Amino acid sequence: MIQGSQSHIQPCHFLYKSNNVILLGFFLIIMVVSLQVTESGYLVKTLPGFSDDLPFILETGYISVGEFDDVRFFYYFVESERSPENDPLILWVRGGPGCGVLSSIFFQIGPISINLANSTLENPMLELRSDSLTKVANILFLDEPAGSGFSYAKSPEAYMTNDTLTPILIHKFIRKWLVDHSKFVKNPLYVGGDSYSGIVVPMTIQKIYNSNEGGEEPHINIKGYILGNPVTEKNAEYNAKIKQAHRMALLSDKIYESVKNNCHGEYFNVNPNNSLCIHDLQVVHKCVERINVYNMIEPVCDPLNTSRSELLRRDLRSLEKTSIDISSSDEVETQWDCNSMSAYTEAWANRKDVKEALHVSEDFTKIRWVVCNESLTYDYGNPVKTYKFNVMSTVAYHEEFSHRHLRALVYRYTMKYSNHDYRLTFATVKGGSHTAPENRPKECLNMFMKWITNVDL
Repeated sequence: MIQGSQSHIQPCHFLYKSNNVILLGFFLIIMVVSLQVTESGYLVKTLPGFSDDLPFILETGYISVGEFDDVRFFYYFVESERSPENDPLILWVRGGPGCGVLSSIFFQIGPISINLANSTLENPMLELRSDSLTKVANILFLDEPAGSGFSYAKSPEAYMTNDTLTPILIHKFIRKWLVDHSKFVKNPLYVGGDSYSGIVVPMTIQKIYNSNEGGEEPHINIKGYILGNPVTEKNAEYNAKIKQAHRMALLSDKIYESVKNNCHGEYFNVNPNNSLCIHDLQVVHKCVERINVYNMIEPVCDPLNTSRSELLRRDLRSLEKTSIDISSSDEVETQWDCNSMSAYTEAWANRKDVKEALHVSEDFTKIRWVVCNESLTYDYGNPVKTYKFNVMSTVAYHEEFSHRHLRALVYRYTMKYSNHDYRLTFATVKGGSHTAPENRPKECLNMFMKWITNVDL
């Protein structure tokens, strides 16, 4: 249910009119309380930096989840530009964890982006994207967990989360959202994301199946999932990095053979007493430290070597780019990112008029929006303050899904697998970065459109 500037739950001043209306009003109250839907979305018709009215339907809002409804998930919903009532609904989350989904809207699959050529940090300009997945799908972009994007919690304790709790909250979110947007209940639902979402998306899919089979309403028309370069098996994937670096000629045969023999193929859980292994890993790190791990064919962004990046650095000092330190509710600095896309996105998202246009909660006014909240972000075994990485692998979930009527698209490799009604497609986006839609938008849109419509890639 979409509202204008007013809250969507209105006082029941009509109860005195008749007994029938009293009963109706009482029923509505019971329904709202039982579903605990306390917030509705707002239509966003204009955005700062875009000169005209938005030519697509954008809704933003909060939905409360958690044991005491003390976690406030922020979402952006963009209706399909083709056929909203028939096109699939995609719930899209970002990796990190802790990365705001606004970057996915601007630079991956959304309908609008920052015009980098005509923007300044004081005045970022927006432009339409021709390669948006919203051409063929309704997309519900979700900031999760609390501490990501504009999502937040009402207490320090509510910020604490982990790999198993996050899918539970995402599942609660989508059910509440569908109650409030019942016209999309019958649309085919896909859950998608990239990077670390490879951990939470499969678990969210399983939660949806379990609830459907338990008779929970509304019944969700789950049809599949989409994952880009997903984290799936943390230990094996980390160990594979050394082998891949050798295959890409980033490590010599001598260095590779030494580290493989001294570490016995285990580079993730290293014995602290194995000094030879630790030394070899330091050599490996020296060999690859200047490699852009998110896109190997692109240089590492170095703020010290470009005048444009130095300009961004100077401008960003005045912004005091910070994230919320959830454990103490104090603000802490995050590492400065010289990538201009991130810099402009943060500058835009932290403007007062932007927050007002998006109907960001007033509770968020003292918190700065950041691309990724480093108090949540996964760093291969290194602990962070507010997130416990308690799931090492989601391979078993994919195995379980192979026995269901389900479709899956994983864009990392090129391969197809099927088992009765289960269809898994692996696809390679040539030249694509870790988040492929950012630098290969046309190819990714073509891939999505073919896959969604059951056309061979």
